[in-house]
Amino acid sequence: MSTTSAIGSTATAASATAAANKNILGKDDFLKLLIQQLKYQDPLNPMNGAEYAAQLAQFSSVEQLSNINDSLKVSIDANYLLSQSVNNTLSASLIGKDVKLSASTFAYDGKTDVSLGYTLPGAVGNVAVDVYNDKGEVVRELKGGDLSAGDHEMTWDGKNDAGVQMTDGKYTFKVKAVDDKGSAVTANQFIWGTIDSVRFTTQGTVVVINKTEIPLSNILEVGGKRG
Repeated sequence: MSTTSAIGSTATAASATAAANKNILGKDDFLKLLIQQLKYQDPLNPMNGAEYAAQLAQFSSVEQLSNINDSLKVSIDANYLLSQSVNNTLSASLIGKDVKLSASTFAYDGKTDVSLGYTLPGAVGNVAVDVYNDKGEVVRELKGGDLSAGDHEMTWDGKNDAGVQMTDGKYTFKVKAVDDKGSAVTANQFIWGTIDSVRFTTQGTVVVINKTEIPLSNILEVGGKRG
């Protein structure tokens, strides 16, 4: 294909894309149509004054609506920035606070026991907690948790099922609960931790607990008593 043909094809494609994307008439388009209508009207049957006034009124309405839309957009953007600024300021005050978080990932320091929490929607027949390493392997199954409805916790001592102490690192846990008939019951999982710092990322504000980033929206409770 020659250079001229390639340029022509590109221009044609760009024009087609622009035409496809512009499927809504704006106020400038409306005014152009009105001018063309006046330009090519039949001299023997010109547009009457009432019809002309009606179209001008429509044009005025379109322009006003467009201006209102622009003003609303500016107002919404300003409110969003203000809200984000307030949230960032308030989130910084959480540093050093103990919080309850909706999360299943936690950092283990290699020596301190870890409390793994779960919330049962109702009484169940059996519940257990599986602890996974960063490779997705089950290292420990904790059994015998509280079967009643509400918030509960199981403590992991950092050892695997063979009694071997695990190393520090990132771990996850999963709660397995079934009712009296053996049907699975969904349990919401949570952890407790102290916020070390707050970071403002392009994805939103996150809190840092034991070097683990957790979205600010995952905070369920600030302060309070564990258990």
